[in-house]
Amino acid sequence: MEAKYKVGDRVVVQNRFPPGHIRTPEFVRGKAGQIVRYYGNYKNPEKLAYGQDGLPLCHLYWVEFIVNEVWAHKPAQAQDKFLIDIYEHWLDPA
Repeated sequence: MEAKYKVGDRVVVQNRFPPGHIRTPEFVRGKAGQIVRYYGNYKNPEKLAYGQDGLPLCHLYWVEFIVNEVWAHKPAQAQDKFLIDIYEHWLDPA
């Protein structure tokens, strides 16, 4: 299966809270970012954590967020950004 997103695409991290081992940090859930790199396909770590085979493979992206759009208290300079690896099943188009 082809990757759904490409470098430059705007995405929103799904705002869900499933139980168990989750790799997507809570502070970016519901927040918008931009794809800056596509890593390829990897086994799903949320399944691997429970001894499953991790299949089907998942697309993994490097997503860039603007600090002041994630935290409302504006702790950073306007240009400050951070990056997080996020699997495609956590992303929606922005």
